[in-house]
Amino acid sequence: MKENIPRILMLISGLLLIGLFIFPMWRITLIAPQYPEGITMFIYINKLGGDTPSTIQNINILNHYIGMKFIEPDSIPELKYFPYIVYGFIAMSFLFAWLNKAKLFLFWGALLILVSCLGIYDFYLWEYDYGHNLSENAPIKIPGASFQPPLFGIKEIINFTAISLPHISGVMAAFAILFSLIAWRLKLKIGLNEKSDSIGSQLHPDTLMHSVA
Repeated sequence: MKENIPRILMLISGLLLIGLFIFPMWRITLIAPQYPEGITMFIYINKLGGDTPSTIQNINILNHYIGMKFIEPDSIPELKYFPYIVYGFIAMSFLFAWLNKAKLFLFWGALLILVSCLGIYDFYLWEYDYGHNLSENAPIKIPGASFQPPLFGIKEIINFTAISLPHISGVMAAFAILFSLIAWRLKLKIGLNEKSDSIGSQLHPDTLMHSVA
């Protein structure tokens, strides 16, 4: 049973990524005097949503006054091709669990870390574009002001408080990476123990006596 733990952890890592299609991976909340309870936009791997059906519309109305682009999910290419990347990781996790090799577990975890970092950087660029490329015809103009939401944490933007944090499936993806790395370490340890036991059995007195005979 112990030998199967790395394989099980690798399978769990793949299953955790399915959560990206069910739960939001990030959330951005805007709090203002006119919205004391806040407006929250949820970012999934394949769509944008909110705490109400009119969330995106309300955010776009606010964006209009300061000249920010309208958020149009259909025009965001990442929402179309990112799901296929996740499908690939899920398929690889099942394949690597079946092959049960330590180096494959490490490869999967390291590659997911790299892709996650690239995705976060892409998210930063998306925020930067929306916060800096403002319309010259905006009703409200504040020279030198930046309306870029924070990548992570809390930021004051005029009379708004913007809060940007990972959400459910983002945390699940982090655990997927963690479990794959634990699977790698356990598989290495099991391999070393098996090798040590094999050498020990060869050096056992009974084995040596039999070899000499």
